Amino acid sequence: MIIDIHTHTFPDKIAKNAVDKLQSASHTAPFTDGTNGALKASMKRAGIDYSIILPVATNPGQVVKINTRAAEQNQIGLDQNHHLSGVLSFGCMHPDFPDWHSELSRIAALGLKGVKLHPIYQNTDFDDLKYIRILNRAGELNLIVLIHAGLDVGYPGIIHASPEMICHAVRDAGPVKLILAHMGGWRDWNQVEEILPDTGVYLDTSFSLGYMTPNGDGYYQTREDLKLLDEIQFIRMIRRFGADKILFGTDSPWGDQARELQKIRALPLTKSEQDAITGGNAAKLLDLPKI
Repeated sequence: MIIDIHTHTFPDKIAKNAVDKLQSASHTAPFTDGTNGALKASMKRAGIDYSIILPVATNPGQVVKINTRAAEQNQIGLDQNHHLSGVLSFGCMHPDFPDWHSELSRIAALGLKGVKLHPIYQNTDFDDLKYIRILNRAGELNLIVLIHAGLDVGYPGIIHASPEMICHAVRDAGPVKLILAHMGGWRDWNQVEEILPDTGVYLDTSFSLGYMTPNGDGYYQTREDLKLLDEIQFIRMIRRFGADKILFGTDSPWGDQARELQKIRALPLTKSEQDAITGGNAAKLLDLPKI
């Protein structure tokens, strides 16, 4: 089973504007048009069984509407080989949403598996009490929390989820299933590797291995592609955190699912490690139905 733990889509009527806006901010080109239909086509080409959609609330007023739509997006069915597959959406939460306690309960009641937080878009440090209380409540409800960690290509120099902040949050919050996107902290991987291995967090692989090609006048202007993690450090981080803590993710539409899956499959890992990273770990976390 292949599971992409980190994807994004938008309602058809706003997908073009949303993708265009994000492309302008990040100076990176998308690989799909950002719709659910395009994601499903990408999954079919790549041989991916499940994709997890991660909606983000950039202001508190969006939270309820996004979560209601998220529950409507969940689609699991039998594919042509009679295997269960489909798309699932997490919910969202904003640290300034006033009724966060009740809304997290509603997210769980809607059958959503987790919530996405984006400290940079939400302009709040991850070790702020407003996030700690969300982590506590999510843990009580058995909701997964996936956060953007490290820098963001669209906001150079700004960081609200550093390895130090993540350590503080893990220390201060109750038990919670916490996934850090982009191998624990985009472009802050040395600190991730030094500080976070013993915290119990999960890492997703999105936007972290190989190279990123700036689009034209990108923020990270170089004559060569922007170097991300090389294979040596990537493998070393898998060993330090444990293969059971690594989850395959692509950040689609910003990553090509087929290409990113091939990168993982090309790594010198055992078959059991490959199977765990590309889907087994996520299937356990998500408690997916089996057939």
